[in-house]
Amino acid sequence: MYMKALILAAGYATRLYPLTEDQPKPLLKVGGQPIIEHILHKIEEVPEVTQIYIVTNARFYSDFELWSQNVKCSKAIIIINDGTLTNETRLGAVGDLQFVLDQQKIGEELLVVAGDNLFGFSLVDLVGFFKSKESSVVGFHNFIDRNKVKKKYGVGILEETKVIDFEEKPENPRSALASTGCYLFTPEDLQLVEESIRRGKADNPGDLIRWLVQHSEVHGYLFEEHWFDIGSFDSLKEAEKVYTYEH
Repeated sequence: MYMKALILAAGYATRLYPLTEDQPKPLLKVGGQPIIEHILHKIEEVPEVTQIYIVTNARFYSDFELWSQNVKCSKAIIIINDGTLTNETRLGAVGDLQFVLDQQKIGEELLVVAGDNLFGFSLVDLVGFFKSKESSVVGFHNFIDRNKVKKKYGVGILEETKVIDFEEKPENPRSALASTGCYLFTPEDLQLVEESIRRGKADNPGDLIRWLVQHSEVHGYLFEEHWFDIGSFDSLKEAEKVYTYEH
């Protein structure tokens, strides 16, 4: 089995202004290394991945092009410009996913990772789980305590490993499983993305997962290793502590 990988890096990170006004969030350094390079190292460990796409916007395209000329990676990297220039006109994560699917004519399995995601588990294990289930897979961080996901994250409801429902930032979460920006999609499910967008059912990844749960089969890969969704100065600071210590 061979697959492609996609890193979503087309956001404008307005919550981290002024830090991200003139540089994209995935190129911010954590533990002395850009966030996106931590992700690249994780993807490099997966032998099945033959190519890595990085989708960004027109505003930061040149930054990623310059960065890619000097980064060391054992797999081919292609930087894709989604053509947007402002936060107001952004395509969003699912829109960018479809943009890349259309442009690159991807027909095989696709590993998708959000470009502002830092996590401790191995993507090799995620791929192994994916193979065993033969269905699309979502990475869920198990917070154990439901209060930690309340009104903060998308939450998965699972029966054993099968995702049977999905809640977006619930007031009263039915589980402590926070959806992370790590996904593995089958070719069959990738064909459903366009329809979910057309029907207005996929403004963000959580919407897409809910759609797939209703029209296909999705399994959840649970992990308890560290996970940081770098969306605020606090999360950036916490990640810096962990990665400075580890590296």
